[in-house]
Amino acid sequence: MKKVFLILTIAATVSFTSCKENAANKVKSENVAKAEQRDEAAKRLPVMTFEETEYDFGNIIQGTPVEKTFKFKNTGEAPLIITNAKSSCGCTVPEYHKDEAIAPGETGEIVVKYNGSGRNQVTKTVTITANTEKRTEQIRIKAFVEPKDAAAGQPKA
Repeated sequence: MKKVFLILTIAATVSFTSCKENAANKVKSENVAKAEQRDEAAKRLPVMTFEETEYDFGNIIQGTPVEKTFKFKNTGEAPLIITNAKSSCGCTVPEYHKDEAIAPGETGEIVVKYNGSGRNQVTKTVTITANTEKRTEQIRIKAFVEPKDAAAGQPKA
């Protein structure tokens, strides 16, 4: 029993004394520099700055298609990439250049087409997914949709 205890004590002593190396001495300075550059680059993000984020078409006749071009500028420090743009319903269709990088300082646009469906006051939202800090941006269109028969001056049935 004394031999087993002695062997365990020696094994424990050897394992504890072999870990005396300072872990900081094993860190390579070139890896630290690369990590700092990577972290600094991650802080630089694109910023999507729109000229306007909401547009009101006013009164339109039901079924009349309308469209609005929303212009924006990348005011950030990295290329802007739009990966998706989707509307709040199928009656509104956004068109954009998918996965095309927009360099800092450059401009781009998103065309929003609305088919004029619905009645009375309507508001449609387009959600844009991009590599910005917020990850999503929103633009809106509004219109007051008048029934076709009211536009022709005929009374409603």
